[in-house]
Amino acid sequence: MSYPRGKLRVMHAVVIEEPDGLVWSEVPDPQPGPGDVVVEVTAAAVNRADVMQRQGKYPPPPGTPAWPGLECAGVITAVGAEVTGHHVGERVCALLAGGGYAEQVAVPAGQLLPIPQGMSVQEAAALPEVACTVWSNVVDLARLRKGRVLLVHGGGGGIGTFAVQLGKALGATVIVTAREAKHDQLRALGADLAIDYSTTDFVEAVRDFTGGRGADVILDIIGAKYLARNIEALAPDGHIATIGMQGGSKAELNLGALMAKRGTISATTLRARPADDKARIVRGVRNQVWPLLDAGEIRPIIDRTLEMRDAAEAHRLMEASDHIGKILLLPGDPA
Repeated sequence: MSYPRGKLRVMHAVVIEEPDGLVWSEVPDPQPGPGDVVVEVTAAAVNRADVMQRQGKYPPPPGTPAWPGLECAGVITAVGAEVTGHHVGERVCALLAGGGYAEQVAVPAGQLLPIPQGMSVQEAAALPEVACTVWSNVVDLARLRKGRVLLVHGGGGGIGTFAVQLGKALGATVIVTAREAKHDQLRALGADLAIDYSTTDFVEAVRDFTGGRGADVILDIIGAKYLARNIEALAPDGHIATIGMQGGSKAELNLGALMAKRGTISATTLRARPADDKARIVRGVRNQVWPLLDAGEIRPIIDRTLEMRDAAEAHRLMEASDHIGKILLLPGDPA
């Protein structure tokens, strides 16, 4: 394995240590398969799923590195025997099943994306997980299109800030729920209505704004706590895309209320999908979302960058939910 700095280094990653700790430690080099590439990580992004993994609530799939990290960007340093269309020295960003909080990571070639035009490698680390999550749920499943209404819960995070921009680029009306302190920035990204969920009933606010019709697509990170109210806020023939369980995993479903709306609900995760399904999603994102990034219609929103050895601070910030957009981690030099 070669390194850009021209010297041999011991591989480092952010390892989860009991109880609930994160430590920058020596780990074995990644072991790529014939269909993988190895990426020298320039930056990795922090996701709420990483926090859940640290807490023992979201273990990595079998065969995945034990350290967190669902997206990264960097430079390819090795290419598997069965890989075509990629080469050593290529700048890429990548959707990962885990292992991004590290100096290197092995990635299936089907989960690579190019760096968008005019964007740095570091900035691109904020894109793969959010782009694939939002596109697969809002576009691929829920069929959001021009003239529809999109309601995004948790509008201030990485998923939310990306969903606002993609919804507007598709010609939708976008409503977000977020703390009031984030409203100005979300409006600047294109949100047509921002609702403070702590002081305002979002169901009433959505109905008032849409003339009583409701939202055609609801992207929900909360889960059980919002299920009944999401159905109330749903437009006829609408779709609720549930991608998180911050408000719990168990709730009673009023089938009568859902049937009265002719509504549908999907509940998905991205991490555990088979590699071929992830590759399909990545292709869809490359074809439909990357041109919007290349044109500057969508951009990654980055709250701050920290060194990987400060991953515990990054998780604290994530749990406090005071950030706007993504938090990035940079490998730096191991101590």
